[in-house]
Amino acid sequence: MSGLSPAIVLGVDSPIGLTVVRELGEQGVPIHAVGSPRSIGRASRYCRGFTERPRGPIADWLPDLIAATGARALLAVSESDLVQLAALPADIDGCVVLTPRAGPLAIVLDKAETLRRAAAVGIDTPTSWQPLVGDDVATQAALLSYPVVAKWPNPPAVLPLLEKAGLDFAKAEFLHDAGALLAMARRYAPIGQWPLVQSYCPGVGIGQMIFMDQGEAVLRFQHRRLREWPPEGGTSTCCAAEPLDRHASQMDKSIALLRSIGWQGPAMVEYRYDERTGTYWLMEVNGRFWGSLPLAWHCGARFAWEAYRRAILADHRPTLPPRIGLRARYMVPDTRRLLRVLFGARAIADPTFAVRPWRELLAYAGDFLDPRARYYVGTLLDPGPVWRDALSIAGKALRLRN
Repeated sequence: MSGLSPAIVLGVDSPIGLTVVRELGEQGVPIHAVGSPRSIGRASRYCRGFTERPRGPIADWLPDLIAATGARALLAVSESDLVQLAALPADIDGCVVLTPRAGPLAIVLDKAETLRRAAAVGIDTPTSWQPLVGDDVATQAALLSYPVVAKWPNPPAVLPLLEKAGLDFAKAEFLHDAGALLAMARRYAPIGQWPLVQSYCPGVGIGQMIFMDQGEAVLRFQHRRLREWPPEGGTSTCCAAEPLDRHASQMDKSIALLRSIGWQGPAMVEYRYDERTGTYWLMEVNGRFWGSLPLAWHCGARFAWEAYRRAILADHRPTLPPRIGLRARYMVPDTRRLLRVLFGARAIADPTFAVRPWRELLAYAGDFLDPRARYYVGTLLDPGPVWRDALSIAGKALRLRN
């Protein structure tokens, strides 16, 4: 293809943004990337131009960037950027903002509301409790079954409060007893808000990725998490594509959930799947490009291109089914995970995690020889980002050493 309109990709510091650049660039879309000076996406062969992210709200500098680049599409990665973009028009000087609109995005970011809607379409959800000002936290803590997991119901909304109070943001916190929960409650008392406390759900991570267009699922892909960082649950460090005939009834429920939200575009519905009972526990809905997007790209499920071609080219032809049988690794956190399992198993917060050092070591090493293995950052056709990533890691190590 040639003559395609340029696109801005906002947030190319991670493998997610890099994958968006690769998806569009390989189709011939001229990419202008925005990120930090050390962005790995900047080193991609598909990056035609780069702007170091300006300070201040997006609305202050985006129109000038659109005018300078001639971009006709804008894609973004982080939730904080999506919130800012949702407050702007869907078309800015002829540039289509291919990010969620305010109404559906607010529902997805509100975990309590997402859980309510999920239950309404027949999806199993963990038992949840949201501490509020004036609650008898000690009494409630004594009644819970442990472990429990604490997650902020709306991370973008609480981040400024945490920063102002000098508190760190934790995506998920495992609490093993009432004492740990009470300590958490005291920690967040200065801001008057507390995370959502949920029952722990055993099982493996299943992610169902869906592109919704006018209420219809036009592209589907799913994966199983093989390894995560931290080991008890978090970012996928190694994941494998799952055939679409597996978890089919749950996929139907995921689509029904997104339809009830009025979702348009890509999203991932994430579950904890207990194979012993056949139960799928909803963890969250990612209303943005997700961490395992590189695996989808390697398998031919191109969600960023789907957004571009439908909105910019008015191309609504069906897509080919994604390839299955591949897996993908995020090498840096996968290595950190291995080191934690080998040398710091006592720090793993999940009491059900089975520490099998030799099995973990063999799995980690064996993936280098597995013909199914692909990588989040490194590819033969686009090697620049992996070298930039390696140099950045080396630079950090030298600074720490000095």
